[in-house]
Formats: sequence, C-alpha cells, structure tokens
Amino acid sequence: MSSFKQFTGNLKPGEGLMPVLFIGHGSPINGIEDNEFSRRWAVMAKEIPVPQAVLVVSAHWFTRGTQITSMDFPPTIHDFGGFPEELFRVQYPAPGNPALAKETASMIHTTDVVLSHDWGLDHGTWTIVRHMYPEANIPVLQVSIDYTKDAQYHYDLAKEIYALRKKRVLIIGSGNMVHNLRMVAWSRLNEPEYGYDWALQMNDRFKTLISEGNHKDLIHYQRLGKEAILAVPTPEHYLPLVYTLALQDRNEEVSFFNDKAVGGSLTMTSVRIG
Repeated sequence: MSSFKQFTGNLKPGEGLMPVLFIGHGSPINGIEDNEFSRRWAVMAKEIPVPQAVLVVSAHWFTRGTQITSMDFPPTIHDFGGFPEELFRVQYPAPGNPALAKETASMIHTTDVVLSHDWGLDHGTWTIVRHMYPEANIPVLQVSIDYTKDAQYHYDLAKEIYALRKKRVLIIGSGNMVHNLRMVAWSRLNEPEYGYDWALQMNDRFKTLISEGNHKDLIHYQRLGKEAILAVPTPEHYLPLVYTLALQDRNEEVSFFNDKAVGGSLTMTSVRIG
C-alpha cells in the first residue's frame, strides 16, 4: 500500500469534494491582528469540513522549478521586515507530512518536484492558517511557484493534484487578486475600503470572470487591458488564484469573501470553490 493510501485509508467518506480556497493574505500584520479579515478566516474554518491536511500555494515561495515542503515539522519563516517584534516572535508549530508530500509530488507529471527540507511555512501560509487552525494540530505543507513558467503552465500543473480534494486535503492559494505595492497609498491604509478606480474596476472584472467560469481570460490576464497590468504588475501574488481556479469542478459553486480594497492598490478579495 502506498504511503498516500496509508495516509487516507482511515478517512471517513465525505460528501463531495473538499472546498478549495484562494485567500487574499495582505499585510503580515494580519497574522496577529484580530480584524475583519482574520476573523473571517477563522469563520471559514468552521464552515468547511475539518481537513486531514492543508496544502498552500504561497506567493512568497517563488523558485526555479517546483518544490514541496517535506519535513516532520516545518519551521515558521518570518520573511518580512519593518513590523513589530511581536510578529517576529510568532511560531506556528503545525506538523508537516513527508508521506503526503512524496505522494503529492508523484501525482505531478508536468515536472520533477523537489522534496524540500530547506523551506517551511512563510507568511503567505502561517498568517492565515494560524487563525483558521490555532491549535496547530493539522499537517501543513507548501508548494512553491516556478517563476520561469507562465500562468497556463501553472493552471495545468494544478489540475494534476485535483485528487487531493477527494482526500480531505484543503488546498489554499495565498496571494492577492490586485497587488501593486509600488502604488500603495500608505497614508490611507486605515481608510476603510479605499481603492483606486482601476483597482476596483479590475477586481470586479476578475470576480465576474471567476463567476462566469471564464478561466481562459483569467489565465491570459495580460490581455485584459492596462488596468490588468496595474493590478498584476508581477505575477507572484496572482498565480495562487490560477491554482485555485484549476481545481474547480464543472458547475461548482463559487463565492467571495473579504471583498475589500486596502491602501488603494491592493484587494483582499478571496474565493471559495465548493
């Protein structure tokens, strides 16, 4: 029996597929703040089945090639600067699952996946998951994003891990739908729902395309006009959304949460599929 079958052999039969999420993670400070975004993450964890494991595609693990964390206890990575010391003291001691990592890698035929013992859980993962599962008793793994490949490549790769949804693995894409740090209105960060016109327009366009199931235009987002280029000046925060969309089953329900702009040029808009 394979290690993955051993891992899933004791699962109770569930109804349908495990939901899949795209979560706008925003500032690392959300990892320790009790705010509307972090509270919604906690509520989401209560709305969906308890997963056997969590697999996160984080905007903050951008590599040549594809890697997956494969250690018993992945370290908490503080991959940021300029924040309160309290944030750097946070540890999220969730276990990993090397057997699941190995089997997930074996499901991917697009490329040879490296089993990583050098990374861990970066802030694209732990700032969210510690609010969802504060007891840190559910295995958490990360998959990296190959920066040499385009969105179509990542969409196709993500489809290869679709079977994990049948095994009660919660797959999360963690990034931001609209993410232009160079244009953030820092003086207006505390202004509720402040967004530039182009940011709000593009966020709405993305939501419409997601609701329509128009993945083709979302994959080729660069063709959607100058607003799209402003919204996605670099791909790392957008590509986790592509992973989430690729895992959608035909006619599967889509809903949005935390649908708000921050600082003019960022949106926290998040997606639940299933």
